Amino acid sequence: MKFCSACGHTVTLRIPAGDNRERFVCEDCGTVHYQNPRNVVGTVPVWDDKVLLCRRAIEPRYGYWTLPAGFMEMGETTSEAAARETLEEAGARVEVQHLFSLLNVPHVHQVHLFYLARMLDLDIEAGEESLEVKLFDERDIPWDDIAFPTVGQTLRFFFADRAAGSYGLHTGDIFRSLRDG
Repeated sequence: MKFCSACGHTVTLRIPAGDNRERFVCEDCGTVHYQNPRNVVGTVPVWDDKVLLCRRAIEPRYGYWTLPAGFMEMGETTSEAAARETLEEAGARVEVQHLFSLLNVPHVHQVHLFYLARMLDLDIEAGEESLEVKLFDERDIPWDDIAFPTVGQTLRFFFADRAAGSYGLHTGDIFRSLRDG
């Protein structure tokens, strides 16, 4: 950050009074610019024994498979954002169920939240950010072509829980980069 969004003057990186971390501070108007992690929200959309995946039409990870997800917008709850992203990316209408995975991704300043979701029908189609959408049996998941570590981990949690007959909440931290898949 170079300029203050409040007044347009140059900002400096320093620890403001009463804080313990470096922040961008405007020396002219005194505005402290906090930068916080972004929420990425999505679903694990399920139809019978299959999971819906989207093949990405955008970078990063163009052409790789992912669960429908994206950045939360202002004024949304996390479950509303998850349903919206699923509709936008996969054309899928879902009944959002419980929060299934919450994975911290500190190296990219994100928190990824995935909800279990029951697909309401099979009326699906690729949105602008997807090349294609497809339902997969566990044995057919394209594991080597999964876009992000959080998606792969969430899918592993899902299939393990399904095999155990009970779905829980899974949390954790992901420290790998995009290059690691």
